[in-house]
Amino acid sequence: MPPGELERVLADLPGGRAAGSGVGDLLVGLEHGDDGAAVRIDEGPGGRAVIATADFFTPVVDDAYDWGRIAAANALSDVYAMGGEPLLAVNLLAWPRDRIPFELAAEVLRGGADICREAGTHLAGGHSIDDPEPKYGLAVTGFGTADTLLRNDAATAGSALTLTKPLGLGILNNRHKATGQRFEHAVEAMTTLNRDASRAALAAGIRAATDVTGFGLLGHLYKMARASGVTAVVDAAAVPYLADARESFAQGFVPGGSRRNLDWVRPHVNSAVDDDELVMLADAQTSGGSWSRGSCPGTPSSASSCPPASSHSSSGRRSARIAIAPAAKQVVDAGEAWHGHR
Repeated sequence: MPPGELERVLADLPGGRAAGSGVGDLLVGLEHGDDGAAVRIDEGPGGRAVIATADFFTPVVDDAYDWGRIAAANALSDVYAMGGEPLLAVNLLAWPRDRIPFELAAEVLRGGADICREAGTHLAGGHSIDDPEPKYGLAVTGFGTADTLLRNDAATAGSALTLTKPLGLGILNNRHKATGQRFEHAVEAMTTLNRDASRAALAAGIRAATDVTGFGLLGHLYKMARASGVTAVVDAAAVPYLADARESFAQGFVPGGSRRNLDWVRPHVNSAVDDDELVMLADAQTSGGSWSRGSCPGTPSSASSCPPASSHSSSGRRSARIAIAPAAKQVVDAGEAWHGHR
């Protein structure tokens, strides 16, 4: 669902908002569209929080086993993005029983099971329905330390932002669907767990992070900037892309979701790059990496956060802006220019 439409749907829902910090209190809820919900279950320093999330989608690749692996890694990523460790998952399967053999459903489930085994996560049961279009994913429960959760509302001004996987997954998946051409490096990226990046972020003392998935880099960065009340500056030249992504984009393989992502975030962007570059930065990722507020060892920085905007939107949310510079030497200037532009 496009980000703007989703926010309108969720805007007036009762409950689901974080309140308090005692045992049993909701620490992370609906407010900022974070990667999962979190509830404190222990008091005191080092007390634990339960993290809950669910994610599923239609096939992004033709191979059933790989689709299962990708969908499972994507669902587990939400827990890692919050600084947690996934403990238990259950399958979510929708299957057109009269059109597609159940042998392929078994391959999907086998792929999911293998990824959960790699993650050290129990996979036990789940729910299935008869559906005209196949869908697969997981509902996941994990644990984290309540006071050191990685959150999308904790970014601070003056910090670097690091990206842990290259972009271009949506573009390559779109080309794969249209032509059948298989991109092994894209499958490898989508099935790589974000576990090590999450642990490295926690070890480095980082407290702000979010995954980069369906809303694209720009969409998720905007949500983080808005939730934290900061402005973000992106060095477009430093953002990594998978091999073949730019070529595929030039050939017209662009997901509709990527353009919708850009339409949503465009009013909040001050850009020194062209629209093609912006669409690539908004490319809808599947099982992508994560943004972390701070420097992770071995991971290059491609953006930074600046002082908070002073204005508020009509909805009552703190305003946020993203300035995009075409080269590293222009990043500081772009941020200063934006602050003068408000």
